[in-house]
This record gives sequence, C-alpha cells and structure tokens, in this order.
Amino acid sequence: MTKGSNFWVIGGEFGSMNFHKLVEGSAQVQGPFKTRKEAEDAWRTVSEENRHKAGVRFSIVEEPQRAPAA
Repeated sequence: MTKGSNFWVIGGEFGSMNFHKLVEGSAQVQGPFKTRKEAEDAWRTVSEENRHKAGVRFSIVEEPQRAPAA
C-alpha cells in the first residue's frame, strides 16, 4: 500500500455483459477509504446488495499518490 493513499469503491449497472459502459445514472462511488480493508468491507457490502443483478459490478481502485509540487 502506498503511504497516504485513498481507496475508492466504484461501479454500477452496465449496459451489457462486456462491462464497458455504465447505464446512465447508475454510477456509484464510495469513499475515500484510508485502508484497503475498509474499501474491501464496503465493496463486499455493495456487491452483496446487488448480487441478484448480473449486470452490476464494483471494483476497488487506489488513488495515485500525487507528486510533490516542484
């Protein structure tokens, strides 16, 4: 884990099973979370809530560390 990183849970309902384009208005973003464990707990909850919907998918992403200003 990168020190000082934030983690986010992102996703929603996709228009097809290739998971390339979200259905308009379905995007969800949760976070920021300070630890990956917190993000995994949120991901598990939102995934479980939507498990009956085959076209819904969520992922955990880590926010890149910003380079210090020169």
